[in-house]
Amino acid sequence: MDNKTDSLIFKFAVIFLLFVIVTLTLSGVNAYFNQRAIYKTQCEEHLVHIAQHMEHLLKTEGKVFDDAMHYFVQHKDDILVPIDYDGNWQPFWHDFITGFRTKYPGKTLGIDMNFTDMDADLQRTCAIYMHRKWLAIFEEATKDFHIKYIYYLMPSEKPLYMFWVIDCVREEKVVNGKKYIDLCTEVLEPLERHQKMWQAWTTGAPALGYDTFDNEYGKTYAYYTAVHLGGKKTGVIGTEINIADVDTAILKNTLIQMAGLGSILVLCVAGLLILIYKKYILKLIRLQNSVMQYTQEKDPAVVTSIENNAEGKDEISSLSIQTAAMILELENYMRNLKDTTLALDKEKERAEAMNKLANEDALTGIRNKTAYDKETKRLTWAIEDKSAQFGIAVIDLNFLKRINDTYGHEQGNISIKKLCHIVCTVFKHSPVFRIGGDEFAVILENTDYANAQDLENQFHAILDSLAQDTTLEQWERVSAAIGMAFFDPIKDDSVDNVFKRADKAMYAHKKAMKAVREQ
Repeated sequence: MDNKTDSLIFKFAVIFLLFVIVTLTLSGVNAYFNQRAIYKTQCEEHLVHIAQHMEHLLKTEGKVFDDAMHYFVQHKDDILVPIDYDGNWQPFWHDFITGFRTKYPGKTLGIDMNFTDMDADLQRTCAIYMHRKWLAIFEEATKDFHIKYIYYLMPSEKPLYMFWVIDCVREEKVVNGKKYIDLCTEVLEPLERHQKMWQAWTTGAPALGYDTFDNEYGKTYAYYTAVHLGGKKTGVIGTEINIADVDTAILKNTLIQMAGLGSILVLCVAGLLILIYKKYILKLIRLQNSVMQYTQEKDPAVVTSIENNAEGKDEISSLSIQTAAMILELENYMRNLKDTTLALDKEKERAEAMNKLANEDALTGIRNKTAYDKETKRLTWAIEDKSAQFGIAVIDLNFLKRINDTYGHEQGNISIKKLCHIVCTVFKHSPVFRIGGDEFAVILENTDYANAQDLENQFHAILDSLAQDTTLEQWERVSAAIGMAFFDPIKDDSVDNVFKRADKAMYAHKKAMKAVREQ
């Protein structure tokens, strides 16, 4: 040991000191937490009342509110609300109601006409009016109810993300040098920090209990309840309140009571420490020295020393015997572990090689039909999770049979690899699969999904350039048809549906190419 603070007796003294402190403060802590529990219950009841009140107010708007907020989320980037918005939503209401009565006389929004039935301009006017109105109502409620925070959240398509649709804490963004409210921020809300919020959304009912936060806005309790509008679950209302400090007078009285009992406990603990040191700690010190020797030298001969120092029949002596046995077993285990590790490494290498063979096309080196089928399972899960956004491109090499019959299969393979290189170059951000002898499939996602049409044009341009290059051999001037299709959640219920549409588009392209050649 480097110093006295590393000794067992010192550590036992610290443990007993902590025990004394815990014992002394037990009654005070018990009273403290009883009062905290009462306060916590009062806070929760207050937050429940506020959340239910706000939900009741939202229900007066019905489905119109939900439709308007969805519109607001979709167009949040081109709707600007000044950071110093004073809460006066009446002019926006007047603009909307005037336009509505002019365009749809005799109609009542939410009764015989839906939000989506209005034209685009009126939908925008309604969404702006509705958001400003409820932002003002929520902000006013924080003052009226004397709480920190009220907000309305709507779930994003991304897992564990929420849109802060109505947020009483105005975050700033600057556009063209002017300050505006950062609206409908999409925020990751991890489940471990927001259990009650996700419980409210998942169950569609008020959460049981509340989340506690300690951030730049202070330490708060947050209560959540799900909102149902138009017969469906639409969002979550969150309410937060500051946690008051515990009464310092209660803590002071508790400390006075602890002082008297502390004197007695300190004397008792001092005597107990002396007894423990003489009867037990000395044995532990000897055992510690022997184990340290084994740790440094890795010599199993230290077992003899441990067994010789195991005097008596108490637990420490038993521990010494068991430690000696453990050292011997550890030696055997380490030898076996080393052998097992070597065997596992070899098996891992073998498994990786087999997996590569199973999923890699032997000719082109890209992924094969088996790998494509595995990828479709991932896309199927995304479809079931309502988060799918992808497309499929099917590419078919033209004239492969003619090349094989005329020039030989080796030249046919060159054509296949040439087309594979072109496909991989154009769709470099997407997985490419060889799913047949002359057929390739590309799963379009992310940037390739967004730029699919440009990539298809680039693909055609490369093939046109090859076709005009007379310096190339016939089998190097590859020709291919391509077809694309994109997942549509309305008409597609599987990946296979998208593939079939892409395949059909490819064959239509092939047919068009044939018609051009025959002219």
